[in-house]
Amino acid sequence: MPVELEEYFGNPIIVLKRDKNDNYPFRFGLRKAQLILDNIDGIKKFVKEKTG
Repeated sequence: MPVELEEYFGNPIIVLKRDKNDNYPFRFGLRKAQLILDNIDGIKKFVKEKTG
């Protein structure tokens, strides 16, 4: 999955794409990135439970 770094009003953001032609990538900044990292185990558990 391609990962890009951009800026939004002078703030760094990360952009995650399913492929290079993804028209609706997932974008977020440092606060949400930290929130994701702080809760990665819960996110992994959620995905495992919902996908089998």
